[in-house]
Amino acid sequence: MERDQLTPFRGNGDTTVVLRSRRVVAPDATRPASVHVDRGTIARVTAWDDFPDAPHAIDYDDLLIMPGLVDTHVHVNEPGRTEWEGFATATRAAAAGGVTTILDMPLNSVPPTTSVDALSAKRAALGDRGIVNVEFIGGLIPGNVDQLAPLREAGVRAFKCFLSPSGVDEFPAVAERDLREAFTVLAGLGVPLMVHAEDPTRLRSAPIGGSRRYADYLASRPPEAEREAIALLVRLMSWCPTPVHIVHLSSAKSLDVVRAAREQGLPLTVETCPHYLTFAADEIPDGATEFKCAPPIRGRAERDALWDALIGGEIDLVASDHSPCPPIMKETGGDFFAAWGGIASLQVSLSAVWTGARARGVKPEQIAGWMSANTARLAGLDDRKGRLAAGYDSDIVVWDPESSFLVDGARLEHRHPVTPYDGRELFGRVRATYVSGQLAFEHI
Repeated sequence: MERDQLTPFRGNGDTTVVLRSRRVVAPDATRPASVHVDRGTIARVTAWDDFPDAPHAIDYDDLLIMPGLVDTHVHVNEPGRTEWEGFATATRAAAAGGVTTILDMPLNSVPPTTSVDALSAKRAALGDRGIVNVEFIGGLIPGNVDQLAPLREAGVRAFKCFLSPSGVDEFPAVAERDLREAFTVLAGLGVPLMVHAEDPTRLRSAPIGGSRRYADYLASRPPEAEREAIALLVRLMSWCPTPVHIVHLSSAKSLDVVRAAREQGLPLTVETCPHYLTFAADEIPDGATEFKCAPPIRGRAERDALWDALIGGEIDLVASDHSPCPPIMKETGGDFFAAWGGIASLQVSLSAVWTGARARGVKPEQIAGWMSANTARLAGLDDRKGRLAAGYDSDIVVWDPESSFLVDGARLEHRHPVTPYDGRELFGRVRATYVSGQLAFEHI
């Protein structure tokens, strides 16, 4: 009988292991190879037949060996809202999904990561319970510009802000005046500002009494809100060049603004998420609040346009935006406006993206680019993560691109079973995940 096994990650040890397969995603090509790991680091990637007859040598036949995923957009919510999700459950889900590093968003924890003291509370909450590597993102809110440099010095990998309400009172949105003050500081810190880009003046109020109609919710957050917010950021970048990263792009209608910014040489990057690449608005039943997120999932044409932009290189990367909550916060009688906006997807992100990618003729090495190499670059970890090469951390996922499975929300490692992927057939089953050369997850 098939089963999953998870093992606590205890950091770099004395692990020596050799993994081989006829399909290894190396920086130059996908080819037969052996990956030699020594004390948490890849010592070398060699020929397939450079393989010792030893217990620590594992032959994965023709399963795909790829760099572990770096997910730069994960809401863990601990401390303060651990009942939504916590480090123990989130990192278990990550390992089971082939994710070897997560970047924890500064909300919805209490306190949010907007000060060094709050960052210390985050690290204390994590302790030694993580199954995978955890890095942190600092928050930009009105009035905390003086905390940005200390947070960066304390080790945050990026900053995050909202241009529209975040959904929690302790993490208010910033206005243009706040951004202008922050840009002059951020420009010298060397890390990106990750932005929830929706112009609040373009958002529409909920109908009186709310609505169970997905079409009503979709209409309340039009693509123009995203486009106008990105245009504002580009104007500010032209005034003060600062690395900016647009999170969870839901519409390709903003990409002409992105192209124009890049033609100016501005350091603008963009992500989209598995749910925008998987679902379409016309497939979402009324009252199905498990699909609610912000910005919303849009129509088939938008989904296809996002895929075209991703494959064409206009969208840089894919991150999960894993944002779970207790089921009661989704169980609002089907009212989309009252339900929490967030999708639980960390464990199935690789499979969800691959399912859409394989149908479009995309190769696994492109997945490694979008979800390992490019995300590592965004996080400033690309000198040691995101590639299978000598000197890099031995964070590795082994998966079967041809194997499909039905998602069972109740069996996912997330704290709660609510996910729009429940019951959906996905391709790409994760067979093993290694963190610093140590086996963290195995599907037996």
